[in-house]
Amino acid sequence: MLLDGDNIRHGLCRDLGFSYEDRVENIRRVAEVAKLMTEAGLIVISSLISPFRAERQAVRDLFQEGEFIEVFVDTPLEECIRRDPKGLYKRAMRGEIRDFTGIDSAYEAPVQPEIHLQTLQYGPEALAASMIAFLESRDVC
Repeated sequence: MLLDGDNIRHGLCRDLGFSYEDRVENIRRVAEVAKLMTEAGLIVISSLISPFRAERQAVRDLFQEGEFIEVFVDTPLEECIRRDPKGLYKRAMRGEIRDFTGIDSAYEAPVQPEIHLQTLQYGPEALAASMIAFLESRDVC
């Protein structure tokens, strides 16, 4: 099951903004849904920005050892701005969006993620292959 951050914000978390408190609540809700799905036997991929280490640790603590895999998609801010298909970074830099990660809200990079994907050094195919190899080594696929 894929829990995509944009889709989650249209439904389950549509009442939340981007303040620190709302970001924490967004992550908490997604984690609880992922936990329920995991308990039902599903493999869950949660694709969202989780900017704070403490919240990522809180999510990890919900799961049994080995059930949570943190993937750090490492892309420098300048590249995120360049790639931005929705123009959100430009809007945030003009002050139209507040509490935007990397602009006026901090991003705390993971210290020891299970998977570290460096998007400037490798293309999508190589990154996907490394993800699959990792999951196969853990007997997840």
